[in-house]
This record gives sequence, structure tokens and C-alpha cells, in this order.
Amino acid sequence: MVFRTRGTCSRQIDFSIDGGIVKEVKFNSGCEGNLQAICNLVEGMPADYIISKLKGINCQGRGTSCPDQLARALENVVEKAV
Repeated sequence: MVFRTRGTCSRQIDFSIDGGIVKEVKFNSGCEGNLQAICNLVEGMPADYIISKLKGINCQGRGTSCPDQLARALENVVEKAV
């Protein structure tokens, strides 16, 4: 899946979910080291858990962040699946 981010340094998140489990995540642009860490940490985890941990994280007063954008992307997929 592809999610175009808004309000962050990263421009896009590519990810896949299988059975509610996040299989792979890749951010395009942004803080490379931090985003690689996020990808490594969330792969193999349930989407609902990731959403609960990352939703609402704010970066520099923007009202969003790369982790928050990932949570929003996952929410879109989870909501459509219900």
C-alpha cells in the first residue's frame, strides 16, 4: 500500500499488512536513521497496537509526525477492513 504523508519531512509511506500484522514499512525521505528504526520496530506487530502507540505524536508543533502519519495510514486500512 502507498500512503502520501502530509505535514512531515517524509513524503510517502509504503507498507503491507497481512491478517492485521504489519509486514513491511518503508518511508520515503525524512530522518533516515529514525525512520529505519521505526520500520524495524513495527514490522511483525499488529496494526492496532502500532496505531495505539504512534497516533498523536507531534513533531515540532506540526500537529503530526512521521510515526503519526504511519498510524493514520494503518487506521485507513484497518477501518476499510471492518
